[in-house]
Amino acid sequence: MASTQLIARGPGKATRRHASLVATLLLVAACGSSTPSDAPASGGTASEGAAGSPTATDPAATRGPVTAASLTIAIPDDPGSALNIYTANQQFDPLIDLVYDKLMGPSPYVDEPQPLLAESVTQVDPSTWDVTVRKGVSWQDGRPFTADDVKFTYEYFRDGIPNRYTHHTNDAPDIASIEATGDRTLRFHCSYPCPELGSVTFADLPILPRHVWESVTEPAKFTGLPIGTGPYRLTEHAGGQYLRFDANDAYFLGKPTVDQLVVTITKDQDATFAALSSGEIGIAARNVPPELIAGLAARPGIRVVSTTPLTSVMLRLNYERPPFTEPRFREALSLAIDRQALVDTILLGQGRPGTQGYPHPDSPWTNPDLSTPFDPGRAAALLDALGYTDTDGDGIRENATGGPISLDLQVTASEPARIRAAELLVGQLNAVGIGLGVRTADAGTIRSLFGSRDFDMYIDQGFAHELADPDQFIESNRSGLAWRAGLAYPEWDRLVAAWEQTTDVEARRAATFDLEALFNRQPTIIPLWYPNESWAFRPDAYDGWSETRGYGIVNKWSFLPADARAGRIARTFD
Repeated sequence: MASTQLIARGPGKATRRHASLVATLLLVAACGSSTPSDAPASGGTASEGAAGSPTATDPAATRGPVTAASLTIAIPDDPGSALNIYTANQQFDPLIDLVYDKLMGPSPYVDEPQPLLAESVTQVDPSTWDVTVRKGVSWQDGRPFTADDVKFTYEYFRDGIPNRYTHHTNDAPDIASIEATGDRTLRFHCSYPCPELGSVTFADLPILPRHVWESVTEPAKFTGLPIGTGPYRLTEHAGGQYLRFDANDAYFLGKPTVDQLVVTITKDQDATFAALSSGEIGIAARNVPPELIAGLAARPGIRVVSTTPLTSVMLRLNYERPPFTEPRFREALSLAIDRQALVDTILLGQGRPGTQGYPHPDSPWTNPDLSTPFDPGRAAALLDALGYTDTDGDGIRENATGGPISLDLQVTASEPARIRAAELLVGQLNAVGIGLGVRTADAGTIRSLFGSRDFDMYIDQGFAHELADPDQFIESNRSGLAWRAGLAYPEWDRLVAAWEQTTDVEARRAATFDLEALFNRQPTIIPLWYPNESWAFRPDAYDGWSETRGYGIVNKWSFLPADARAGRIARTFD
């Protein structure tokens, strides 16, 4: 595995090293992104520091154009394909959403999704829903969108190989059949009650064109550029470098406000914000680190805004590898972590400690009474009860065979905050007698760990689909992300059986709360913090940004007319 040993250091040294990078960022521009050579510059024309240049200290002065010929956006990671719907990770949902539409929108993360490709959805009984699809919509290749495309999509996901969306059709919930009841109408039948089908499933699954996908027998290997009904068509993909999107002027909700989006892949955090400072990009589609917020906000021509995220930085544990197979050890590990210290030291207070458990406390589907406190005394007592004691006086406990309780933690090399968190975790776990070694790896290697299972723990980031979609919480405990179907877990199975029998949304929510309480008593995923979310952009490049829950400001609604946004966004930044 491609990784390098990281020598754990105290937080002071790590902070000083990063401070030098911050100073460099604010003084010079770095060439860190891979913009296509013929892409128009999107940093705007106002000279930095010139009279009349916008500044973040006067928000009214920062108002720039709400239309643009081209905009360059830097993202921190490579989708790995031309947005293949079968292989794309949840962090790329905002890009997929540019190309595809769902029956309801904007997402499952809002209280009341609005009709999108659906004209209406109606619950007939606890297990049955009727859908009427919108008329007059076309695919980006000019073919008409029909109810048959919807039926095909749901059956293709349900009956095909597993991917990010399949659980919404064949597990949680389980759609037994779909009938065409008219030219524009469908009836969905679930095998058990599905009260959240209208607000969750219909707001999550992108609809595929049957005429493109019906001949695709190996969807994970599909390499073509996607065709959707959305406001943008992906017209070029240079792997590891950039994606180019052109506006779909015939979009049924109105002509997009930016003619072309050039999305560059810039993995290095400091290079990204240097590119923003120099005007090479118009927006950084990644959270601004706390230590950079003040410096970026003070720079002429840059504005920093805050949104309400549904993300968490967390530890993922290999629950199939000892000692994580023991529920009390997982509980002790959680109790040993001082999350407030992580927030104070690493985020400079710009976030919340992960003491409200998993999934995300701001989701309407998360139990508000969850608590995962810092209690090293209780952690030590649990470890003592397990028979893990320090028999040789070196400060690290041993197991029953005399081997040290020493864990391996892997972390992404390009994420300074996660590296600093790992350094602090070494001391926190050592304090209760658990040894911890830390290794860095590239982002691709970290992503592969879930499949390979070759890890003890790794630091990862969860996004809205994992943290605010209630059906995904169930599926995470079946698919292997948080637990694997087939592993004994009788108490969970009993609660899931009760969950399946609930017939209305509020009863389903209460049953979900019970499952979350059980999970957090013996977690396999441990939230470290819930970050605040700040976005830095150049208003002179584009200033039509809006927030929609779970997607920040780089979302399809930011590039649509005001009337299309109504009821689908949280706010604008006028």
